[in-house]
Amino acid sequence: MQLKDVMTHEVECISPEAFLKEAGEKMRASDVGALPVCSNDRLVGMITDRDIACRAVAGGMDPREARVRDCMTDQLIYCFEDEDVSEAARIMEERQIRRLPILNRSKRLVGIVSLGDLATRVRSYELSGEVLERVSEPALQHV
Repeated sequence: MQLKDVMTHEVECISPEAFLKEAGEKMRASDVGALPVCSNDRLVGMITDRDIACRAVAGGMDPREARVRDCMTDQLIYCFEDEDVSEAARIMEERQIRRLPILNRSKRLVGIVSLGDLATRVRSYELSGEVLERVSEPALQHV
């Protein structure tokens, strides 16, 4: 099964220049915990509710003044829409991430796959259970 068959297609994005307060408001309105960060129709990062809470607010930033670019994750991890669901599952397990942006071959954002998508749309309890277990493991400490 390809990712385009299970991904969420309509994805709300945010600009890296937007204020963190706007990102939080978009997350609340869409009932999501992460937003792809896009600049000129290109994925440049991801921002999560945890980024806002832990990197920004706990770090003393004012969400009304700090920008998304100040605390987003700019390391791009993604899959292509024509790849198999198992590839997304492998990446999510390996990188311990719960949401994965999906691009077309022109590298334009076309969707996002979450653990919930794998659990409800793939209908493989073995696959979704394994991904959930591996994503939920404590992160390894780098020495």
